[in-house]
Amino acid sequence: MSETFEGGCSCGAVRFRLTSRPLFTHCCHCLDCQKQTGSAFAINALIETSRIEIVQGEPVAIDMPSPSGRGHEIHRCPKCQVAVWSDYGRRPYLRFVRVATLDRPHAIAPDVHIFTRSKVPWVKLPDGARAFEVFYDMKQEWPPESLARREAASRAGA
Repeated sequence: MSETFEGGCSCGAVRFRLTSRPLFTHCCHCLDCQKQTGSAFAINALIETSRIEIVQGEPVAIDMPSPSGRGHEIHRCPKCQVAVWSDYGRRPYLRFVRVATLDRPHAIAPDVHIFTRSKVPWVKLPDGARAFEVFYDMKQEWPPESLARREAASRAGA
């Protein structure tokens, strides 16, 4: 049986369900995430777009610049403007769901901490946390099942 996770924005106008566990989860300490969230980091659960069911409402995509130059869309509630997920790099088959928008946000822990070169100095990473100054090699860090799921989603263009 597949585990599901429900979530939504602050006002309740947008509700969604993840129909499985995410592929992988980042705790991102980059300056863009800090600025866009107004916090020290963002926790993003990477999951196939096809595994997100909209239960209520429809987020709106807001175009944002990105350091990579590939662009970034933040999908927000049209009413309260809470960011529920992002599309980094224009990959329509993959979403980065903001873990804090889930009804059980603590049920999904970060697999890695990325862009720690710009981590705020007073944030202490947990002992044993997998941490990278910038990014990492997916083939070395992701579980084989997640790599296969991502490849299948990429091929399907979901």
